[in-house]
Amino acid sequence: MRVSEFRRYLSDLASASQVPAVGGNGSARLGSLSPSLLADLRRHRGGEGNETLEVLAACVRHGKRVTVHLQCGDFALPLTIFPQEQLLHCPRELLDFLYVHVDSVELLLVEPALLRAPADDEAAATSGTLHHPLGPALWQLAMRGLRTSLLPEIAGPAAYRVTPGLDLTRVSLTNAESAAVYRLRRESATLKAIQDWPGFDRLRATFLINALYLQAGLIVSRSHPSAIRDSWFAALGAR
Repeated sequence: MRVSEFRRYLSDLASASQVPAVGGNGSARLGSLSPSLLADLRRHRGGEGNETLEVLAACVRHGKRVTVHLQCGDFALPLTIFPQEQLLHCPRELLDFLYVHVDSVELLLVEPALLRAPADDEAAATSGTLHHPLGPALWQLAMRGLRTSLLPEIAGPAAYRVTPGLDLTRVSLTNAESAAVYRLRRESATLKAIQDWPGFDRLRATFLINALYLQAGLIVSRSHPSAIRDSWFAALGAR
């Protein structure tokens, strides 16, 4: 569907049922989601405008199956997320289209999944055409500029480390990213430290930390000495 038609549909939907909005510009709509997920999304209402990655993170964290409608170029693109099955439903050609426009995607609507979760044989039969592993898709979305600040759950003074059992064999890593992941398996580091590593700046470090979090592969420490030190200096600078 063209995005202009979908926005008219959203306008009619809001007029008829007062569907609540999420996001600073009020353009994204929330369907009849579970109370816990709805409360989490509203808690961060008015964030940085393009909250697509934040919404996906919340849906995965709550384990809720949802359909997320995204503005992608001139079209409204539906993605159905199955966190428990670690699957994403989207025709292959539309997913490729999303990746081409990933740095300009906008959230339009979040609602309970319109599709049921596939059985194992169905997922296997449509693997690569309709059903795709969720982890690699979230990695792509996090690493290619949807969000330029840390997700709320992991932001603020903290030191980060990679969980020992994290499997990243299905995602694409540059040499610098591979070296950073290897280093984070062995030591904790703050965002400020990571941005000074070879091949990184603050933006690339932010992308990596968000991506690792979405893979359930991040240990966040608020009590690490480096995090406490950063917190102390930030408070000092605010005076």
